[in-house]
Amino acid sequence: MFAANARTLSRIEPAVRRVVIVDPNLSSARLLTDIMKGMGAREVYAETDEERALELLRDVEPGVIFTERSGETLNGETLARRIRRSSMACRMSPIIMVTGEATAAAIKGARDSGIHEFLRKPFTTGDLFKRVENVALKPRPWIEAVGYVGPDRRRFNSGEFSGARKRRSDGSAGGGPAEVKDQAIRILISAMAQFDQDPSQATRAIRQQAETLNGLAIKTADAKLAMVVATLQAYLAGGQVTKVGLAQPIGAVVATAKAAEATAPMARAS
Repeated sequence: MFAANARTLSRIEPAVRRVVIVDPNLSSARLLTDIMKGMGAREVYAETDEERALELLRDVEPGVIFTERSGETLNGETLARRIRRSSMACRMSPIIMVTGEATAAAIKGARDSGIHEFLRKPFTTGDLFKRVENVALKPRPWIEAVGYVGPDRRRFNSGEFSGARKRRSDGSAGGGPAEVKDQAIRILISAMAQFDQDPSQATRAIRQQAETLNGLAIKTADAKLAMVVATLQAYLAGGQVTKVGLAQPIGAVVATAKAAEATAPMARAS
């Protein structure tokens, strides 16, 4: 029998206070509703249709979103992508996919669409609580790119993975300064390459990487990086953003980062 301690329930309460469930199966939605109320949810809303779910999400701003993978008028992966690329207040809210389709393709699709956690039906209350606890208490770094928007996929927890870890950073809360800078630079380059296909998301991705690099420059006392990032941020704040206008400030940021990377081995050697 499942029983969570009062302290943990108190800690997750802010996240589960308002919940949205998107599931074409009404009995599954009712079961999930009852369990979430037992975990402290005060407001639980349910919808069966993707379009109506998006309308609901605009209004209620949930702390956690649950979705099935598929239904007659629902594609959970598409729903997740639409949420992540929207301007809704809940675009970064944790999304947990709860589905009977636990194939490798389903798990990969969920991860690549911006889902936080994956849970296979039928599930125990304890299994569900672990997923909720993860999204409420163990936040993952947010990735704002063009091809992908969502939580860091390297820390995706399907509950089904049993293979070997492949990265030194797997299992950690986030990478070191060098890894953070490298990822931000790669996203900047990618955003410029894909700017024409999706100018709005490319611009949003560039803004996020500029903020990340600015914070990193302050943290590491990198005056050169801070200066070129400030120029990029000034351009972004100046009005209409174009690919031509971005070329020079982003080029300066990339060049500065690469120059620092090239001099780092020599500094360590000396």
